[in-house]
Amino acid sequence: MIDAIATTALLTLVNQVSGTPYRTGGDSPSGTDCSGLASWVANAATGRPVYGDRFHTGNEEQALLARGFIYGTQPGALNIGWNSGHTAVSLPDGTPVSSGESGDGVRIGGGGAFQPQFTRHMYLPVAQDVPAGDPTAPQPPFDPFAPPPPAPGPADLPVVDGLNNELPPPPPAPELPPPPGPELPPAQGAGPIAI
Repeated sequence: MIDAIATTALLTLVNQVSGTPYRTGGDSPSGTDCSGLASWVANAATGRPVYGDRFHTGNEEQALLARGFIYGTQPGALNIGWNSGHTAVSLPDGTPVSSGESGDGVRIGGGGAFQPQFTRHMYLPVAQDVPAGDPTAPQPPFDPFAPPPPAPGPADLPVVDGLNNELPPPPPAPELPPPPGPELPPAQGAGPIAI
């Protein structure tokens, strides 16, 4: 899924790589082709390293599915269109991005994902477009450095009756003063301990 922060990051990436020369099969700032550019954008949008995990028009469908893309197009989403020989991207704000069109390398502009020549289209959903708890929804990219989510505790689980109807939560317990403890004599000779 993509959100406003990811969209800004994609615009930053595209501005950084704009002007990269066209190079068939390339996967570095020294050159790339149309599918290399689409790979970079899809990788960045899904939390993968930008370089080193590229696809081509022959395996683009499987690669996009693995990254959480859905068939079709959607305004406001990251859209990618392709055929057997070319691919291009339209960012969530509608900005078209391409490589190899009009003899140029990577550039902002061109026909984007919605060119009539493209017979295949997929998009990455925007975060608020996916219902919460939908098991078929694409999952956010794995972050190996993120702390694990907290395990649900008893307070997080609904209370149900014998017919499986959810009941309102019980009122909070009144706060009681601490129980009295035994009086201890003051410590004598307390001071730093020599080690």
